[in-house]
Amino acid sequence: MNNDYSLSAKKSLGQNFLKSKKAIYQMIDSAQTNATDTIIEIGPGKGALTRPILETGARVIAFELDSRMIDFLQIELSEYIDSGKLEIIHQDVLDIDMDSFFGKLGNYKVIANIPYYITNAIIRKFLETTYQPTDMSLLMQKEVAERIVVRDGKQSILALSVSVFGIPRYIAKVERKYFSPSPRVDSAIIHIRKISHQYLKTSAEQKIFFDIIHAGFAHKRKKLFKNLTNLIDKNDLEKIFDSVSLNRDIRAEKVPLNHWLKIIDIYYKNR
Repeated sequence: MNNDYSLSAKKSLGQNFLKSKKAIYQMIDSAQTNATDTIIEIGPGKGALTRPILETGARVIAFELDSRMIDFLQIELSEYIDSGKLEIIHQDVLDIDMDSFFGKLGNYKVIANIPYYITNAIIRKFLETTYQPTDMSLLMQKEVAERIVVRDGKQSILALSVSVFGIPRYIAKVERKYFSPSPRVDSAIIHIRKISHQYLKTSAEQKIFFDIIHAGFAHKRKKLFKNLTNLIDKNDLEKIFDSVSLNRDIRAEKVPLNHWLKIIDIYYKNR
């Protein structure tokens, strides 16, 4: 394989090329990738992750914005393109109409080293859509990964937004030295499994969920009850807190997902 080291990373696209084979295989293995899978990759770059995924026998659909990388991959991975195992789409995945594209795709998984600046947008795009992936193995900023899996014991909007759709697991830290160019912070791999609409079956339920958690976290120094009075009538809120057995002094970051779901369920039924 003839890697073209003259292809420098574009800062505007958040490119940091992964050099760690260990991290690459941890991402692939955590998603239990096999020959029956269709994998969505976001920003394949020079194909450091793409080729090992293809070597499992899986089909890969890669979204790439950088035309230089597309030209490079069309040469480097031509055998996979010719066989139909690799499709490269020159488009921002955030601009894709999820219903029309993924509605025809069937089951799929997402494995990607995603740019830091679009991490939240990518996660929301794939978890909130009607046609969700079954699994996501993502390489992201370590601090964000730790927030998602609630390593400090404190819930956040991001952590709840992920756990309401699937089960996140912290796989491994990936030090900044394993990237080119080296970013300012370390990264980490997380795997999200059992992705579904089990808790939020309709778009209306999704809207209520996000409205309530955003209201609950609106002012970090204020207690949850006080924050929610901006959205829910105080008398109704008293009844909800009593039904859920929540202390009036609790803050949003201390409330687990199951209690948020109870709050939302009672609110939704009594509107």
